[in-house]
Amino acid sequence: MKKRIGTYICSGCDIGKAIDIEKLVKVAISEENVSVCKNHASLCSVEGYNLINEDIENEKLNGVIIAACSPRMKTEVFDFPENIILERVNIREQVAWCMEAGEEDTQMAAEDYLRMGITRVNSISNPVPYIVDEISSEILVVGGGITGITASLEGAKAGYKVHLVEKENEPGGWTNKLYKQIPSKAPFNKLIEPEIKDKIAELENHSNIKIYKSTTIKEISGQPGFFEVTLFNGKEEKITVGSIVASTGWKPYAANKLSHLGYGKFKNIVTNIEFEEIVKSGSQKIPKDILFIQCAGSRDKNHLSYCSSFCCGTSLKQAKYIRELNPDSNVFVIYKDIRTLGLYEEFYKEVQKDDQIFFTKGEINSVNEKDGKLRVEVQQSLLGQDISIVVDMVVLATGMTPNNTEDLNLNYRMGKGLPELKYQFSDSHFICFPYESRRTGIYAAGSLRAPMDIAASKEDAAGAMLKAIQCIEATKRGEAVHPRSGDKTYPDLYMDRCTDCKRCTEECPFGVYDETEKGTPLPNPSRCRRCGICLGSCPERIISFSDFSINSISAMIKSVHVPDEFEEKPRILAFVCENDAYPAFDMAGTKRLKISPYVRIIPVRCIGSINKVWISDALSKGFDGILQIGCKPGDDYQCHFIHGSELTETRGENIQETLETMMLEPERIKTEFVEITDYYKIPEIINEYVEIIEEIGPNPFKDM
Repeated sequence: MKKRIGTYICSGCDIGKAIDIEKLVKVAISEENVSVCKNHASLCSVEGYNLINEDIENEKLNGVIIAACSPRMKTEVFDFPENIILERVNIREQVAWCMEAGEEDTQMAAEDYLRMGITRVNSISNPVPYIVDEISSEILVVGGGITGITASLEGAKAGYKVHLVEKENEPGGWTNKLYKQIPSKAPFNKLIEPEIKDKIAELENHSNIKIYKSTTIKEISGQPGFFEVTLFNGKEEKITVGSIVASTGWKPYAANKLSHLGYGKFKNIVTNIEFEEIVKSGSQKIPKDILFIQCAGSRDKNHLSYCSSFCCGTSLKQAKYIRELNPDSNVFVIYKDIRTLGLYEEFYKEVQKDDQIFFTKGEINSVNEKDGKLRVEVQQSLLGQDISIVVDMVVLATGMTPNNTEDLNLNYRMGKGLPELKYQFSDSHFICFPYESRRTGIYAAGSLRAPMDIAASKEDAAGAMLKAIQCIEATKRGEAVHPRSGDKTYPDLYMDRCTDCKRCTEECPFGVYDETEKGTPLPNPSRCRRCGICLGSCPERIISFSDFSINSISAMIKSVHVPDEFEEKPRILAFVCENDAYPAFDMAGTKRLKISPYVRIIPVRCIGSINKVWISDALSKGFDGILQIGCKPGDDYQCHFIHGSELTETRGENIQETLETMMLEPERIKTEFVEITDYYKIPEIINEYVEIIEEIGPNPFKDM
């Protein structure tokens, strides 16, 4: 269908003071397929919105350009029918507010951005969503501890059928072993009975939940909306689900590694888990004098570097019930720090009121035994001197480590389990969408994802189940999940030109592609997060999205007016990640921080989606320099698409080859990484790079 584009230019918010709107109108009407162009003092007003809608109907428009504020603003206002291709051209935050008003170069920037926007609309199409042929609305929960039980109940209450798989003969996990539970509400002065029995009863009586006990998973294959799961309990059983919550839980840190604290050497040195079992079973009389060593192996570079979050609360609970069971007892707690987050601080204060519970910060120097007693030497105590404490028993507050997820037996070319972070916890972008794993539709919850106590695990379970439900509903509509929620595009592969190089299958962070023995990619579109990293990786340029493709970005690059070398106006192209970098640019504009008008920004889905053909096109066009600005890489991957930023660094060698082939200086391409809060760095990054390019001189391809 021939494009009929309406272009609408806003003059409000000081845009009209910085830019000649009439000149912009002339630029627009000279571009291909622009049927109407109008300007208005407030396009986001009711009058402005109605103006656009009337033109859509009367002029039969199928494309609309809004040249005004950032596309991140007023999204609820500029909401048009799905058949309309909408392009937001940012001439407020990234031109009028960050460049000098009325200057020729500011005007040129606005005109270039308008041309780029119109060109993009001419080169893209409306997405036709990928809908899985068969979609299941049922949900699998793997692991029947408190996290899995809570997730199952939350899903069932929301009206979804839930399959709960537990490898043991009864659900409950570690919570079955509890003697008492920490109070979760005021007045925080009494321990409570474990809630697990009531939770299990509720679980077993819910009509929307089917429980599989003593059951393992033999295989999970497929994609969101249609995961085929093979269960094994003496015989195989197959079920189909739309999404999965992985709540496989944790295990205590191996105490046999703590011989320096006496574990394994002396009889009455036990872990916090073992002590809970002793008290619950009544198998041993509670000794009179008991000492707790906090962070036993935790927050220790030689063992666990992190805080396990539940240990302090557990020791406080155990100290309290020791005093209740044996009023003559004395309890000593040696800590690095007592960490009782939120309202649990009230519980800590209650325990502190007991004069026979002694607290001190300190470092354990040694643990020895003599005459059936344990002597603990403590250095750097709050008393200002080394102290020696003789007790009957020592309890080590050991931390938690996540269970391995290999037992999920995922049929993915990238492994059977969920990818892990450096501490073996399931991966997630903990800042923006903590429950997401790198396996779309599979959500990590509870202590599999991070160290947490019962209350936190229950909250986490509800969050993960909500995401599992959202995933099913999004898949029904053919939409992506986080971070590009609602995106209906998906990767389209022109397989006739595929060379089986495996770049897309190896570089996709989410396991979208399986492959044949030959190496030919087999896409699973509903696993896709729409990051475009596969597009950036493909040397044959066979991968595209309906609104983000090699051709659409190349056309935008070529639409920019590049002055010749005699005008002494360099042009720098900036590929900017839409997740952190683009918002940082907007924030810089909002703060009215000034950047050079010689830069032209093209937002990309991820810095890892940049294909080197765009680099070649920009340099051939005569751009003097190219900036790639993305999210910061790292162990917690600030990069919203896991390793897009890291891939950009590793692909740098190929880009340098491109420069060498074109006989251009290596400084003509530079990569920078920013966080969303680094807006104040944007002028420095841009303006310093412009100075570097001015020193190097014009791109010799300007004259070609």
